[in-house]
Amino acid sequence: MPSTLSTVANHNPSTGSPATAPPPPPPPTMARKLKGFDFYKTILKSPRFIVAPMVEQSEYAWRILSNRYGADLCYTPMLHARLFSAPDAKYRNENWQTGPGDRPLIAQFCANEPDVLLAAAKMVENECDAVDINLGCPQHIAKRGKYGAFLQDEWDLIANMVKTLDQGLAIPVTCKIRVFPDVEKTIRYAKMIEAAGCQLLTVHGRLREQKGHKTGLADWEQIKRVKQAVGIPVFANGNILYKEDIDRCIEMTGVDGVMTAEGNLYNPGLFTGKHFASWKLAEEYIQICREIPESSTVSAMRGHFFKMFRPCLSEHTDLRTALAKANTVDTLADVVAQLKARLTAVSDSAEIYETPSTGFELDEAGYRKLPSWCLQPYFRVDGTLKQHKAPTTVEEMVEDAGANETTEKCTADEECLFEKKEKDEKAAVPPNQVLPSKREVVEKEAESTKGDNKRPARDEVLKARKARAAARSSTAGRDNNRKKLVCASDTCGNIAAGTCEFALCKRCCRARPVVEVRKGEEPPAVCETHKSRRQVEPAAPATGGPTSPAVQA
Repeated sequence: MPSTLSTVANHNPSTGSPATAPPPPPPPTMARKLKGFDFYKTILKSPRFIVAPMVEQSEYAWRILSNRYGADLCYTPMLHARLFSAPDAKYRNENWQTGPGDRPLIAQFCANEPDVLLAAAKMVENECDAVDINLGCPQHIAKRGKYGAFLQDEWDLIANMVKTLDQGLAIPVTCKIRVFPDVEKTIRYAKMIEAAGCQLLTVHGRLREQKGHKTGLADWEQIKRVKQAVGIPVFANGNILYKEDIDRCIEMTGVDGVMTAEGNLYNPGLFTGKHFASWKLAEEYIQICREIPESSTVSAMRGHFFKMFRPCLSEHTDLRTALAKANTVDTLADVVAQLKARLTAVSDSAEIYETPSTGFELDEAGYRKLPSWCLQPYFRVDGTLKQHKAPTTVEEMVEDAGANETTEKCTADEECLFEKKEKDEKAAVPPNQVLPSKREVVEKEAESTKGDNKRPARDEVLKARKARAAARSSTAGRDNNRKKLVCASDTCGNIAAGTCEFALCKRCCRARPVVEVRKGEEPPAVCETHKSRRQVEPAAPATGGPTSPAVQA
């Protein structure tokens, strides 16, 4: 729906032309639409601590818990615009919950069609403070669906989506993006989005390719450059482990707020700067879910508990198994109660880990040593960081980002060269020559290194693979031989059952004793394969007569 606001023509006194009549007053919903920093300060209340949009993780109950422990602003989980706006309300009802204690709130959608995105956003504009477009999801599902970070190169489409929401909604539109390898391109990208109508921009300082074991470090320098280049509020995302990191990030980049995802999931009390006992916040979360049953799901709760209790579950493997099997709120609560009983025994019933007066002790990787009973961040160390001591402060992390980026670039260049080499090698092969398969190459390598004590595990894996392949071949051969058997019945051309004692198909084997009993003969030996399903009917009268329909069938 286009905005009803219009400009008023200027009255020209020198020509005496009458002024155009003023436009009708805007609807009440449009009157609250503010832009840029007015929106940031008036509606959002200048948030510094932001909970990121997380699929099935930043649900209503979790947002309530996060708000209690210092969050200034929360995002909904990413919502699929096409599913959300579909006539069938099932997806919408399952994924949209809000209520008291849930503001300010920004709803995030993924989409690649402006009209569909607008239709979905219109459904929630009266229940949130802004709508965010997901332009940063790097996961494979986003690649298949062509949304998130995989729209990064389609600037016209992105501008169209932002403009459509800016003109059609009564609330502002915001965006969340990832950076490009070239900072200048990232700046142009951000300015294009701002020009299209975006009122607040979240910059995740990682590349689209940085995910999973290649996550690496976020580039705060890129975030700083974007903040300096645009005239709208900017949130930073990435490299947040502790509350102190938020303060340093704001100081170093100049952003208006800091968003965290994993930091909040593993420690929902992160914004307070404290390390609470895991069971304390878990019990509070369960209480919220009991009071508002529709605020979460069992699968979401289970996922949260695996993260909150991650440090201690390796010590209590029986409860880890019980947590994985729990499928109701009550069974989840029971597991949490058992964990609480065990953890309070080692923590002397402490609910908060007090910071040592001498400062935190560091582990061999350079991270803070914390007891397993308290909430703490999760460290994802990739291959780049394994070569040296992990950074202990955000300053060191940012310094390390340059080296990390260089290594990532070198790795990418090496991969490109490797792909080019592969293509050249394939092009050099004559058309009638077949290249060896990857398995053949691996097996040949294994043969050449047989007896090498450095690769016993690999030899065992290859041996197991060969055994499985042989078993499959044997089964396939047996099945093919079985399919060659034809039913022994003169009137049937079906394939015989491989285990039938009479070499008949299943249908003929079941029917055979019925026919012979009707003839007054003794039934033959029963085929054990079809015995349990055979239904032998009583013998027919001695006098002949027309065969019943059942026999004909």
